[in-house]
Amino acid sequence: MRTVKTSPPSFPRVEPNAPFPLPAGQTWQVLCGDAGHWRAGVYSPAAAGREDCPELERHDCPELFLLLSGRLSLLVGRDRQVVELPLEVGRPVLVTAPHAGFCPDGPHTGVALVIERDAFETEYGTWDEQTASQTAVLPARR
Repeated sequence: MRTVKTSPPSFPRVEPNAPFPLPAGQTWQVLCGDAGHWRAGVYSPAAAGREDCPELERHDCPELFLLLSGRLSLLVGRDRQVVELPLEVGRPVLVTAPHAGFCPDGPHTGVALVIERDAFETEYGTWDEQTASQTAVLPARR
C-alpha cells in the first residue's frame, strides 16, 4: 500500500461570488475550499466497470459524494467484501470506507460533487489490502 498526504491549502484560488467552469473529461478536479477546513471537487471516473478499478482508496476522514449527473457507482469495502453502491441524484453518501468509482455508461459520463477536509491522508491499496469492516452511510429515505 502507499500513502499520500494532502496539506492545506489544497485547492485552486477562484474568484469569489462569481460562477466558474466545471472541468470536463477529468477523473478528479478540486474546485475550491476553505483553507484548514474543507474543499470541494468534481469526481468523474474514467473507469467504466468494476474490472477497471484495481485498487481502492481510504481517507482518514469522511467524504461526502453527491451525484450531479449521469450514472456513477462506488465500490465500497464493507464486511471484508467490495460492494457496488450506485449513486442517486439528490441522495448524498458519506463514505468512510475504502472505495473506488466507475461510470457504467462509459468514461466520465457520471459526475459527482465531493466534499472533504482540506488536510488528510489517503491510503491506496488493492482490494485485498483495503477491504475492512467499514460502511458507507446512506441517508434515510423521506
